[in-house]
Amino acid sequence: MIDVYGIKNCDTVKKARDWLEANGVDYRFHDFKAEGLDAATAGRWMTALGQDVVINKRGTTWRKLTPAQQSVGSDADAVTLVVAQPSLVKRPVFDTGKTLLVGFGDEQRQALRSL
Repeated sequence: MIDVYGIKNCDTVKKARDWLEANGVDYRFHDFKAEGLDAATAGRWMTALGQDVVINKRGTTWRKLTPAQQSVGSDADAVTLVVAQPSLVKRPVFDTGKTLLVGFGDEQRQALRSL
């Protein structure tokens, strides 16, 4: 079973969930806007993927941050930031148990098909 992290009202997350259902992929959805994002999960993502993959620096939430908040140094700082502001995480995040995928483009769909 795949764990899918995102925000239920996000268009990309909706498309991903529709695609998973249409392709018979069993998944659990974690709405980190409603349920939060714990530091252990965010830390695992930062370690495996890096800040540039995990944090969406093009979105409204990022632009609303102060320059001090945007100057994320360490992974620990990045974890603190996304736990406090989960909307900063690029969406969706797929955790297959073996690999992490972020976003829902052709590359992610291909990887999900091969499961």
